[in-house]
Amino acid sequence: MNKELRQAVIAGNWKMNKTRPEAKALIEELIPIAEKANCGVVICVPFTNLETAVELTKGTNIKVGAENVHFEKSGAFTGEISADMLTEIGVEYVIIGHSERRQYFGETDETVNKRTKSALAAGLKPIVCVGELLWERECNITEEVVARQIKLDLFDVSAEDVKKTIIAYEPVWAIGTGKVATAEQAEEVCKLIRDTLAKLYDKETADAVTIQYGGSMNPKNAAELLAQEDVDGGLIGGASLKAADFGVLLDEASK
Repeated sequence: MNKELRQAVIAGNWKMNKTRPEAKALIEELIPIAEKANCGVVICVPFTNLETAVELTKGTNIKVGAENVHFEKSGAFTGEISADMLTEIGVEYVIIGHSERRQYFGETDETVNKRTKSALAAGLKPIVCVGELLWERECNITEEVVARQIKLDLFDVSAEDVKKTIIAYEPVWAIGTGKVATAEQAEEVCKLIRDTLAKLYDKETADAVTIQYGGSMNPKNAAELLAQEDVDGGLIGGASLKAADFGVLLDEASK
C-alpha cells in the first residue's frame, strides 16, 4: 500500500448470503470494529439488504455497495436494478464484472464497460473486477488477459472517472477455492494493472487508483498481501461474513 498516493480500501462482498435479520446482526457487530479503521470500509450486500445496510450505517465510516448494476436507466429488463435506483437509496459503491457474474451470467467486457460508465454517470464508485482463469495462467498469458480486460472495461472512461474507480484483481482460480496467489504474484499483476493504466492515461492517474487484491484474502495472509506496494486493500468474500475476521483485515489495512 502507498497511502500517500491513494486510499486503502477493504470491501466485503457478501455474495448471496444473509437474510435481513442476519445482515442487521452482522452490521451491528461491524460498526464498532470499523470505527477505528484508518482505511476505506465498504460492505457490498445483496439487493434485499441494501436499505437495511444504508440505514444502519448512517453516521458511521462504513459505506454501502451493491453487487451488480444494469447499464440502462430503466426499461424492460426484468430482474435488473439501475444505477439511479441504487443512488436513490444511498448506495455509494457497486461491484462490476465479478468473475461469478462473468462465469454464470454471461457478462462480458463490453457489458462491464457499459455498467461501469452507467455507474459513474450516476455518481456511484465502481469496483471493477479483472483476473485470469487457471488455464490462462498455466498458459503464461496472465499479462495479456488482464491488460486486455483493463483496456476494454475502461474504454472511453475519462481520467477523472478512473480516479473514482477501484480495480479489483481477482485471479479466478483463487476465488472460493482456498487457493491464494502469493504476495509476489498479487503484486506482479497489480503492478501490471497500474502500468497499463499509466499507458492508457498517465502516471499521476495510475498512482491515484486504488487496486485491490481479491481471492481468498483472510486474516492469515492479509499482512503479507497488504505489504505490497501496489496492493491497496482487498475485495473480501468469505472473511467479510465474520465480523472478527473482517476486523483483522481492517486492522492490517489501517497500518
